[in-house]
Amino acid sequence: MSELDEELKRRRAIALKYDPETGAAPRVTAKGSGLIAEQIIKLAREHDVHIYESPELLEVLIRLELGDEIPESLYRAIAEVIAFAYGLKPRPDREQEPNQAQ
Repeated sequence: MSELDEELKRRRAIALKYDPETGAAPRVTAKGSGLIAEQIIKLAREHDVHIYESPELLEVLIRLELGDEIPESLYRAIAEVIAFAYGLKPRPDREQEPNQAQ
């Protein structure tokens, strides 16, 4: 088996869905390893979904079942990920200001 095949087998991914309007905790919508993980990542990229890599957080989240809400003990960590993703997203209600040198 090639090194690439080994890396692919070790690759894992999890997808979360969060709807700020409901106020509910984020839910696991997809998870998997190997080819399934690659498909999750590919779909995320195709739909401009931000990808956040954290091996430590993945170790905990991968144990959840599809449809499970994130446990309260992970709220802070997930909130930081969501804040990171929203910070990267351009906001149409705010004009882009050019970078200014100080």
